[in-house]
Amino acid sequence: MKTSAFRIVKSFLGVCTLAICTGTAGAVTIEDVERSFFPYESWTPEFPGYTAGMAIDQTNVEQFKEILDPGMYEHIKAGRYVMQTTQTESLALHQNYIEATRKAVASPPQLNANGTVDNFVAGRPFPEEPDVADPNAGVKIAWNFKYGYNWGDNAAVCPMYWKLRDMRTGNLERTMRFCIHFLNMKHRVNQEPLPEFKDNPGNLYRAIYLIVNEPFDLSNTQLLMHRYEDDLKRDDAWLYLGFQRRVRRLATGQTTDAFLGTDMMIEDFESYNARVSDYDWKLVATKNVLLPFHHHNGLSLATDMPTMPDGFKFVDFGGQGNCFPKSTWQLRKVYVIEAAPKEPGHPLSKRIMNIDAQTFTIPQQSMFDRKGELWKTLTNTQAYPDDHHPKNKGSGVSINDGFASIDVQAQHCTTGQFQGLVDPSLSPPSLFTVQGLRTKAH
Repeated sequence: MKTSAFRIVKSFLGVCTLAICTGTAGAVTIEDVERSFFPYESWTPEFPGYTAGMAIDQTNVEQFKEILDPGMYEHIKAGRYVMQTTQTESLALHQNYIEATRKAVASPPQLNANGTVDNFVAGRPFPEEPDVADPNAGVKIAWNFKYGYNWGDNAAVCPMYWKLRDMRTGNLERTMRFCIHFLNMKHRVNQEPLPEFKDNPGNLYRAIYLIVNEPFDLSNTQLLMHRYEDDLKRDDAWLYLGFQRRVRRLATGQTTDAFLGTDMMIEDFESYNARVSDYDWKLVATKNVLLPFHHHNGLSLATDMPTMPDGFKFVDFGGQGNCFPKSTWQLRKVYVIEAAPKEPGHPLSKRIMNIDAQTFTIPQQSMFDRKGELWKTLTNTQAYPDDHHPKNKGSGVSINDGFASIDVQAQHCTTGQFQGLVDPSLSPPSLFTVQGLRTKAH
């Protein structure tokens, strides 16, 4: 059913000029905004031979290679995973975020020559349909991800279980339990204060805080990251090591090391946790790709994990080595991005990111080593907020519900199962200070 806002837009389009409506005058239009947030209003992605509800496995994977992430194609081709598909459904983000984007049409953000953005208040900075012929299309999409409604204005993911496994045997080597918190200091659209915190002397855009609860040898390890509004300014990060009982500043290169011996880098958090200016961004194509979107409460959930006191159960894993989330996959409109790190010593040569065109999340990507060979795949499942935890109902957040980081070369994986809550009371500003690292230790 079409939204009332979309009907208003259609009425508007009936009387406006062709140049304005199509954007040929170079201006962002209300129509651009509506199409960006509601791509499935009157259209369903298709691919020859594909039917929603079918399974994709070794027997038919070649037929559907074009709509698969390159790493997922390799997994299925090798018999490691059977992909269960389902019908494509819209996942509408919060109305306040959409409205902030509409308001910006009158005076839209501008991309600077140095790749940063001016005149941005809130919402999606570049809602217009990207053109592969535009050399700036990739970096604009990267900004849409950075300023996306990922976890809303703040969230707490607690508990978060990480499991390290040998993919060949399925042997469970280690289980870790974390809590991780996110807080947007600026460009807020839903939770007070709006649009930003006034007490922000460092001019931070976002902060991340993580604490390890288990196992015992890592207990009390804490990570704090400050990302600045100025994207050309390097992040500040601090690590508190419980066994040393001291805080130390994290060197820039350590964000691309294996985090606590896992298959994840700090740079991999939330699919991509670095500055826009750290990479070169290229739009390769706009196409239909299968991505992991699901209704959490409609899944067969894990039985080998604790049930939370509020009744919440975690996403289950299967496939070879239990390295793959038991999610459903939808054929969705995707911007395929090739992102190449600028730092010569970076362990990656590129990331192939499948950025969902509606939510601007990155549910699936493949990473390539410095020789250009497939190294890792990273899956971040997306859950519909109204069919997840009761606290997330009405949040308009595409809920990250679990992840799988698979080292293809080492045949090893790290999986994540967690309870993410969009609840401002769980992530107060005091949690994100360097001074607080010692006081939160126990």
